[in-house]
Amino acid sequence: MKKSVVLYKKLSAPLMARLHEQAEVTLIEALDESGLAKLREALPTAQGLLGASLRLDAKLLDLAPKLEAVASVSVGVDNYDIDYLTGRGILLSNTPDVLTETTADTGFALILATARRVVELANMVRAGNWNQNIGPLHFGSDVHGKTLGIIGMGRIGEALAQRGHFGFGMPVIYHSHSPKPAVEQRFDAQYRSLPDLLREADFVCLTLPLTAETEGLIGAEEFALMGPETIFINISRGKVVDEPALIEALQQRTIRAAGLDVFVREPLQHDSPLLRLSNVVATPHIGSATHETREAMAKCAVDNLLAALAGEKPKNLVNPAAWKH
Repeated sequence: MKKSVVLYKKLSAPLMARLHEQAEVTLIEALDESGLAKLREALPTAQGLLGASLRLDAKLLDLAPKLEAVASVSVGVDNYDIDYLTGRGILLSNTPDVLTETTADTGFALILATARRVVELANMVRAGNWNQNIGPLHFGSDVHGKTLGIIGMGRIGEALAQRGHFGFGMPVIYHSHSPKPAVEQRFDAQYRSLPDLLREADFVCLTLPLTAETEGLIGAEEFALMGPETIFINISRGKVVDEPALIEALQQRTIRAAGLDVFVREPLQHDSPLLRLSNVVATPHIGSATHETREAMAKCAVDNLLAALAGEKPKNLVNPAAWKH
């Protein structure tokens, strides 16, 4: 008998066909009020869940007594109560690796856009305000040869370091839970304490996950350690940063600029002060948003889910203790 799977994310036709071959599929088209009601109705018989961008807390999952596996179409798993899932023996999987290079591309795009003021000056041209050769008032700053500081040296951090070191001749410094000799050898990188990195880096880039330890990691004290020419880049999670402190640092020019792909609240509120600052480049969480990468992520999630429902250990298991359970 086919197992019951609930999707709360649309998939391509080939992936949908594959799921329908092996499972009874309920598709939630949108996570609006009607879609959430349909989800709650489907949960009592659900054995597998697949989707993204939905907070699956204990209250919701208590409605799914038969649940065996959750496949998230994401790397970050901060939307899931991992202790709860593990306690019930529910396997949680994610989609690392396939989005590493694309997300690092996004990070470097933000580095270039902020340093060279690409968005600000392109908007000036579009508005018809380019009336003479630009002067120092509109100059940007070089990227090549500047110090790249990376906070969180995982897969994406390494991919960002590769671009900076080999592509732009940037000295790389980093902060993580512990030094990483292989990274240091490959990119001639140097480990720094967090305060030292903030003082030394020309570009401070966040590539670390959101956890209880990292939430609010960068606040007023940390921005005060940065120099007035520092450019801040966040491609991790919005809640890693104290957003009001970031806004204050940008308004007061404590730091030069920020390139942001993630925010505390998404979509970004229309009245956010960030939208009124010319020294901010804001993108709508596009880190992995290419056709190729999103399809690869969805395929990875389907692979994970079908393996789990077949009694096999998923390749990208987040909570191995649940497998033992």
